[in-house]
Amino acid sequence: MIFIRSTLFNIWFYGLTAICTLLAIAAYAVSPVWLKQVERGWARVNLVALQLICGIKVEMTGQENLPSGAVIIASQHQSAFDTFVWMAYTPHAAYVVKQELTHIPLFGWLLTRLGHIPVDRKAGASALRGLLHHGAAALAKNWQLVIFPEGTRVAAGERGVLQPGVAALASHTGGIVVPVATDSGYCWGRKAFVKRSGTIHVVIRPALPPGLRRPALLAALQQSWDEGQEIIRESVDKSVGD
Repeated sequence: MIFIRSTLFNIWFYGLTAICTLLAIAAYAVSPVWLKQVERGWARVNLVALQLICGIKVEMTGQENLPSGAVIIASQHQSAFDTFVWMAYTPHAAYVVKQELTHIPLFGWLLTRLGHIPVDRKAGASALRGLLHHGAAALAKNWQLVIFPEGTRVAAGERGVLQPGVAALASHTGGIVVPVATDSGYCWGRKAFVKRSGTIHVVIRPALPPGLRRPALLAALQQSWDEGQEIIRESVDKSVGD
């Protein structure tokens, strides 16, 4: 049954993505302002489908820690779920994404039109300069900049190596960094086809102190994530007890 539900969701997910890509292109031809509405609708409908088809609910806590305006959301990254959830929960999410996604016909073109920031992870210093330039522009527009400091998906329960991009962004822009912990990988594995029913917890932590230098910021970010994971474990233990 779990394999059938996962198959149905994948058919839904990629089918809806194809349809919304075409809708977004049509919307862009009429007025670019409609693009974000299509994207937000795509993300919200997929979250509903995730619950109805796979039995996966989302429990988000700490929303009071997330400003409605310009902010750097520094999230853990365990599954594909993390790559679209903020499109549904923020006014204007701009993700830092890998360059390869822009090579997908039509979809890649839309990514940049929607304000997402592609980064060539092999380009070194030039990639960082591009990230700082486009990241500063996104924050200047009062957008919510979503970055995965681990640089790739990390299995649930494991730690990744934090990359310096988030610290460089904070230093360059003076932006507020809000850590986010999640356990999405337990329901939707980092490279898994199967999606297991349950609750994905998303814990928005208090913003990091401003003005931290790179080592201190990365250490504070990891500590905040660890504390977020403790909150998740307590929530899971309580639900099991109940």
